[in-house]
Amino acid sequence: MKRLAVLVSGSGSNMQSIIDSTKKGILKGLAEVVLVISSNSNAYATKRAKNENIKVVCIEIKNFKDEKSFNTEILKELKNVKADIICLAGYIRIVGQEIIGNYNNRILNIHPSLLPKFGGKGMYGHYVHEAVVRSRETKSGATVHFIDENYDTGKIITQQEVEVLKDDTPQDVAKRVLIVECQIYPKAIKEVIENLNKI
Repeated sequence: MKRLAVLVSGSGSNMQSIIDSTKKGILKGLAEVVLVISSNSNAYATKRAKNENIKVVCIEIKNFKDEKSFNTEILKELKNVKADIICLAGYIRIVGQEIIGNYNNRILNIHPSLLPKFGGKGMYGHYVHEAVVRSRETKSGATVHFIDENYDTGKIITQQEVEVLKDDTPQDVAKRVLIVECQIYPKAIKEVIENLNKI
């Protein structure tokens, strides 16, 4: 059974889909969520995690003198629970080298576009969907990828497309993409676990 830590900043809908899949979905018997770390103490994701009786830790950058001490604190919490895999779910901070070095090819992120399109700094949440609509794209989707030291440039694990209709608003695209995100993230985690189990 692999131990998952989920890093969040917002509402936690992707986190919830991971938790649900460990209880009654494709991750049942393969993984459990043992820790949720939030970069925002007001994130609704923290309420969701507490409702599931999962340990929640809020680690906010404003409480640290620099990025290094902030990342060191996150790493300490991950080590405390013996996390095997880290899942970013709407986590809007870049992950520090201190953490990446300890969890090489074991940190996953979900992004609400078909990377490499509409990725990079500042491209998260509604900003992505607004850019997709503005560019008159006919397709968008979601991508699960390993993370590296840059935004959205790590190796892609899986992607799924959704159609973008002519009259779609960014909100319409967001709803369609979120459905796909919640479907493909647990599948990608399962694939990573199966590969780790082969090592």
